[in-house]
Amino acid sequence: MGVPAFFRWLSRKYPSIIVNCVEEKPKECNGVKIPVDASKPNPNDVEFDNLYLDMNGIIHPCTHPEDKPAPKNEDEMMVAIFEYIDRLFNIVRPRRLLYMAIDGVAPRAKMNQQRSRRFRASKEGMEAAVEKQRVREEILSKGGFLPPEEIKERFDSNCITPGTEFMDNLAKCLRYYIADRLNNDPGWKNLTVILSDASAPGEGEHKIMDYIRRQRAQPNHDPNTHHCLCGADADLIMLGLATHEPNFTIIREEFKPNKPKPCGLCNQFGHEIKDCEGLPREKKGKHDELADSLPCAEGEFIFLRLNVLREYLERELTMASLPFTFDVERSIDDWVFMCFFVGNDFLPHLPSLEIREGAIDRLVNIYKNVVHKTGDSFRRRQKEKRKRMKRDQPAFSPGGILTPHALGSRNSPGSQVASNPRQAAYEMRMQNNSSPSVSPNTSFTSDGSPSPIGGIKRKAEDSDSEPEPEDNVRLWEAGWKQRYYKNKFDVDAADEKFRRKVVQSYVEGLCWVLRYYYQGCASWKWYYPFHYAPFASDFEGIADMPSDFEKGTKPFKPLEQLMGVFPAASGNFLPPSWRKLMSDPDSSIIDFYPEDFAIDLNGKKYAWQGVALLPFVDERRLRAALEEVYPDLTPEETKRNSLGGDVLFVGKHHPLHDFILELYQTGSTEPVDVPPELCHGMQGKFSLDEEAVLPDQIVCSPVPMLRDLAQNTAISINFKDPQFAEDYIFKAVMLPGARKPAPVLKPSDWEKSSNGRQWKPQLGFSRDRRPVHLDQAAFRTLGHVMPRGSGAGVYGNAAPPPATYQGNLYRPLLRGQAQIPKLMSNMRPQDSWRGPPPLFQQQRFDRGVGAEPLLPWNRMLQTQNAAFQPNQYQMLAGPGGYPPRRDDRGGRQGYPREGRKYPLPPPSGRYSWN
Repeated sequence: MGVPAFFRWLSRKYPSIIVNCVEEKPKECNGVKIPVDASKPNPNDVEFDNLYLDMNGIIHPCTHPEDKPAPKNEDEMMVAIFEYIDRLFNIVRPRRLLYMAIDGVAPRAKMNQQRSRRFRASKEGMEAAVEKQRVREEILSKGGFLPPEEIKERFDSNCITPGTEFMDNLAKCLRYYIADRLNNDPGWKNLTVILSDASAPGEGEHKIMDYIRRQRAQPNHDPNTHHCLCGADADLIMLGLATHEPNFTIIREEFKPNKPKPCGLCNQFGHEIKDCEGLPREKKGKHDELADSLPCAEGEFIFLRLNVLREYLERELTMASLPFTFDVERSIDDWVFMCFFVGNDFLPHLPSLEIREGAIDRLVNIYKNVVHKTGDSFRRRQKEKRKRMKRDQPAFSPGGILTPHALGSRNSPGSQVASNPRQAAYEMRMQNNSSPSVSPNTSFTSDGSPSPIGGIKRKAEDSDSEPEPEDNVRLWEAGWKQRYYKNKFDVDAADEKFRRKVVQSYVEGLCWVLRYYYQGCASWKWYYPFHYAPFASDFEGIADMPSDFEKGTKPFKPLEQLMGVFPAASGNFLPPSWRKLMSDPDSSIIDFYPEDFAIDLNGKKYAWQGVALLPFVDERRLRAALEEVYPDLTPEETKRNSLGGDVLFVGKHHPLHDFILELYQTGSTEPVDVPPELCHGMQGKFSLDEEAVLPDQIVCSPVPMLRDLAQNTAISINFKDPQFAEDYIFKAVMLPGARKPAPVLKPSDWEKSSNGRQWKPQLGFSRDRRPVHLDQAAFRTLGHVMPRGSGAGVYGNAAPPPATYQGNLYRPLLRGQAQIPKLMSNMRPQDSWRGPPPLFQQQRFDRGVGAEPLLPWNRMLQTQNAAFQPNQYQMLAGPGGYPPRRDDRGGRQGYPREGRKYPLPPPSGRYSWN
C-alpha cells in the first residue's frame, strides 16, 4: 500500500524505531571475490528465524533502476535480482525459513489501483518520448552537440504483472537460484525455502501474512519466532502490527532523496531533459576512464523495529479511568484501522485528512476523546454524536481574510484577498486538532501568510513558489460540500440517496480492508466503484453496515487480469486475438481502453498525486468478450493462464530432505501432512511437483551466463498452507508463551526513579553493545597529528577519559566512524619535531624480516571486519594502558631511550597543549 509521507512521518515522530543495518561486504583476494559466510553470527547482534521477501520491491529496482545504468537484457536483470537477494540474506541471515513471495493475481479491489498505475505509466512514457524528441530537434537546430540516439527497445515495466512471459521466466530463474544456493552456500545449509511465484493468487505481502496467520493457529508454532520482512510499502508496517507477534522487524532500503540522474539526451548529470543545452561532455579522469561511472553510492538498509513502535503506541494510546479494561492489543488494532483513512490501495483517502497536516495525530486525539466519553459501545457513540451535533455550535470561526462578511460585501474596498488558500484550508481542517502548534485564532499578514505570533511556520515543501493548481472545490469557502459533490461526482449535494450510496460503499470498503488485513481476502470480486471518497460528516447515522461479503468467489486468471489492468500500448504482452480487443474499434469492450484520459490533481501539485479518471471495468462484459478468444490460446499460454501454488525447497542437510525424497520414491498421489517435528513446528500439506528439483539430476540454468548444477542435492515439492473453514476467525492476540522483548524506550516515570543517574538509550538490537570511545593512547596519538591551537581540530572540545578508567581499551569501530589513520592526513613534516619520530610513524621493526604495524590497535583497524575477540589484546597491556614494546629496541620496555617525554593526559577538562 502506497501511503505518501507515512514512513517519513512515522520515523520522525518515533525515531527510535529505526536502526541502521551493519552489513558485512564480500572481500576480494587476488581478483577473486570471496562471498560472505552467512552461517556466522549476525553482526547486528540479533538472530532472525524467518525472512520474508516481498519480491516486487526487489524486481522493480533491479530491472529499471533510477540511480545506475539499466541492465542491457533480461539475463542481466535476473543476475541483478540474485545479487540483491544475496545482499539481503547476508544482512538478515535467517536460520529457519526464507519465504519469497511475488505478486500474483490481486483482488478486484486492488485491480482498480493497478489499472490506474499502468495507464498512467504508459501515458507518461509516451509523453516523455514526444518531449524528448522535441528537445533533441530544438538543440540540434541551434547547433548543439548530442550523442547519437541509441536504438534499443524500451523496457516496459508493465511486464512485471502475472501472466506475462517475463514473470514465467523469472519463476524458472528463481528455482535455479534457490537450488544453487542450497547446494553451495553454507548459510542456506539448514534453511527451508518457500517460493510463491506469480501463478499463486494474491499480493506478495498478503501471501506472507496469510502464511504467518495460518502457522500461528497451529499448536506447534513457536510464539517467540523472530520475523523479518523486506519491503518498502507502508502497509507492511500495519500488517506487521496486525500479526501481534512480539518479535517483528522490517528491513528496507534507506530512501535518499535527490539522487543524481543522468539527462536522457546527453547522459550528463546536473540537469534534466527540459534544461539540456547540448554542451560537450567534460572529460572525467585523466584518460576519461570514469566516463561511465555514476556519482552515487550503494544504497544502505535500515531496520524498522515494530516492537519499539508498539512501545510508542502503548504509551500514546494508554488511557486512564476508562469504563472498561484497557487492552493495548485492541488499541493497536484501532490505530491500524485509523491509518486506513489516510490512504490505502483499495479506497481513496478522505478529502479532509492529510498526513503532512497531522491527520493521524488528529484521529488519535478524536479516538481518545470518544473512547473516554462513550466507552467501547459503537451504538452509544453514534447516539452521543447525534446529540452533540444538535447541541454544539461550530467551535471554529475563521478570522483575518476568512472573517465572515455580509452578503455582497466581500468585494468592497478594504476587504482582504486569500492569496494563500491552501494554508486557509489547512487551518479549517485543523480546527479540532489539539496540537499546540495550531491555533484556531491564527492571524494572517497582509499577504495571506500566517503571522509570526501564534501562526504556523510553513515548510519549504509547502511553499507557494510554484503556481497552485486550480481548485474548484475551495474548502475554505461556504458551499464547499455542494461544489465537492458537483465537481467530483456530478450530482447535487442535496441528493441524499446518492450520498448515502457513496457512504455505504466506503464503509463496506473499510470492512473489507479490515478483514483483508486480519483474516485474508473476504471477496475477490468486491471493489469501491467511485474515484473519490465522501466527507466524514456524511457518515452521520451509519451504525450497522453489512460486513459479510459474497462467499466462494474466485480470483481472475492471470491473462484475464492483464486485460483488466493493461492499456492498449502494453497489449504486446497478450495473445494476438486478445490484444485485438483493446484496439479494434468494433470490439465490445473498446471503451475500457481509452487512448487519453484526464487526471484530476484534486488539490495536489503533481500529476502522480492526482486521480486518473478511467472507466471502471465491468467484469461480466469482460468475461463475455474473452469467451470468444479463449480457444485461440496456445498450450504455453494456457499454462501461463492457470493458477498455481507454493513450492518448498530444502538441501541435503535438512531433516525434511529424506522425508520428501521418500515421497517421490513411493510415488504418493495424495497430499501428505508436513511433520512439524522436522521443520520447526511448520505445518501444511505436501504434494508431488511435476517440475521438481530432484537430487542427482542436473538443474539447467535458464540464464546463459550461469553454469548448470551438475551435482545437485536439493529437492523441491509443492506446499499448501493449513486450511480452515471460511468462517474461521484468526485470533489477533499475542499467543500464550510469547515473551515481550526488553523495553527500549526511556520509562515514563524516569524523573522519579532515576536518582540522578543518566539514562542511556539502546543503540541497536543488543542492550550489551557499548558506545565507542577514545582511550588514552588514542588521545596521545591525536596530540601528534592535530594542530596545537587551543580548541582547534575535530576533537578540540573533547575531553579524554580519566586515568583511572578501566574499560576495554580495544573496541571495534562502528560503521561510519572515522578511523585513526584517516585523521593523520594533516601530519606535520617529520623535521618539525624534536627527537625521534613518533611511534605511529615507525613502520618496521629493527630486527629484520617483514613489516607489521607497531601498535596492536593498528592491526585491529586493518582487520575490523573479522570476528572480534574482546580479550585478545589483554595480555599486551602495559603500564598506563600502553601496549608493551619489543625488548630488542633497548632501553626501558615500551618507551624510547631519548626524545620527548609524553605525559599522561589530565583526568578531566579540555586537553591543553601549553
